[in-house]
Parts: sequence; structure tokens; C-alpha cells
Amino acid sequence: MTTGQQFRDMALSFEGAAEGSHFDVTDFRVKGRIFATWRESDGRAVLKLAPDQQGLLMETAADIFSPAAGAWGRKGWTEVALAGADEATLRHAMTMAWRSVAPKAGR
Repeated sequence: MTTGQQFRDMALSFEGAAEGSHFDVTDFRVKGRIFATWRESDGRAVLKLAPDQQGLLMETAADIFSPAAGAWGRKGWTEVALAGADEATLRHAMTMAWRSVAPKAGR
């Protein structure tokens, strides 16, 4: 089980990560590009993944990962059920999300 605070701490542990916000959502960015979001009000966490990465995670951990609603989900944005996510699984998925936006030199 992962809490929202643990999600936040993990996101900020990646090189170059910074916390920001838009509307009522906390986001985590590298050089202005979002790789993860967390909405404290409902505990919803989302990662920016490629569609093939999303598919792989859904095959291996469907109880934890699901596509975000609508077009965002079809583009790879993936909701994370924090209550079912262990640290290692979440770190693996968040690393993929971070790599999708991090400068090549930082990866």
C-alpha cells in the first residue's frame, strides 16, 4: 500500500523533478513536462506512460493500473490505485513515466 505522501516523495526523488499544480491537481515535472499527477482530494494518482508501457502494466498488475478516462487514457496516461501498489511496482512504473519526459542526459 502506498499513500499519497509516499507517491509525492517518490516523484520528487527523481532527478530534476519539481512539484507544480494546475487546477486542483498536484503535478510533478521535469523541465516543465509532467510525468505524474496526484489529486489530494480523492487520492487519484496518474502516470504519463506510452500506450505499450500502459498495456504491459495492465497485463501484469491490472488491479493497480488502469487507463485514465477518455482520450488521455488512450494516449497512455495511467491511473494508479495507490492502496494496492507496493513501493517496488510503483517505482518501476514511475521510472518509466519520468524517463518519458526527462532529458536524455539525465536518464
